[in-house]
Amino acid sequence: MRKRRWCWSPLDRQCRSRCTCYGGDEYHKLHPETQLRYLPVGTGESAKNILSGAGDLGGGDAPIPEEQLKGAAHPAVELPSVLVGIAVFYNVPGTATSIRLSGPVLANIYLGKTTSWSDPEIARLNPDGKLPNLSIKVLHRTDGKGSNYIFSDFLSKLSAEFRAKVGTSVSPKWPVGAAFSRCQDLLADAAKTAGSIGYAELRCGEGAGLSIARIRNAAGEFVKPSPKSISDVASAMESKMIGDFRASLTNAPGKESYPIVSFTWFYVPVHRQDLQRSHAVKEYLSWVYASGQEIAEAQGYVALPPSVLQKVRATVASLQ
Repeated sequence: MRKRRWCWSPLDRQCRSRCTCYGGDEYHKLHPETQLRYLPVGTGESAKNILSGAGDLGGGDAPIPEEQLKGAAHPAVELPSVLVGIAVFYNVPGTATSIRLSGPVLANIYLGKTTSWSDPEIARLNPDGKLPNLSIKVLHRTDGKGSNYIFSDFLSKLSAEFRAKVGTSVSPKWPVGAAFSRCQDLLADAAKTAGSIGYAELRCGEGAGLSIARIRNAAGEFVKPSPKSISDVASAMESKMIGDFRASLTNAPGKESYPIVSFTWFYVPVHRQDLQRSHAVKEYLSWVYASGQEIAEAQGYVALPPSVLQKVRATVASLQ
């Protein structure tokens, strides 16, 4: 039998290849007639490729902007795949407990307005610990990264100034800081730079030796990212998913919700000329939302909660 070949643009993920995240190796063992080819591009380019008709399936950490969807030559459906939390990593010597930060304080750090760890606004959030008079070294991702979108979406909700000057984007125009294409490079630089702060997907930070900040959520609680605090967000926001899944999950309600969370997405072309390839994609997606969820969870990712998963499966079943 001729092998069915289809490719898609993976999320920018350092921790392991996207193939591992969605169980591509395991799927290929079960379905050797289907060959998966992965293109290592970021969220922005992945969406652009799919909307221009290149590739069978795309992936990213951000929903495609409405204006791109409306003007696309090749329309696409967006499906959430798993949940990710963007952790704030820092290197501040002498801090015995996890530093507490809020959206407005983080916004001022990334606007270049708050420049020292001893700043009064940071001190007010951390009354139990004296932070050193140490300059803050800002680190961020390069253009086109989904983690940029999630982090800037959170900051834009909590700071009108940040929203006006930087805004929500996969390619924010950061006023300050050093840029890194790969999250492991950002974390490696943070580990050797006293006073540094940066953001990355929680799982990317495993083994980096960096501390993770507690972030103030919509309920006023300071929460660290964990599988539970990330999963709680999707359950809390389910009522917002009417007709599609494009709801922003940052700064979600809930006492235990971690506030910098998003779905990762599949971008699925609506119209296809090759029925065999279309069938292969639909088979793969059906597997992702069954056994694939269990595999992703076993590898440290956060699976979709059952109520959301049921809706996504229904959408997959309706695909042509």
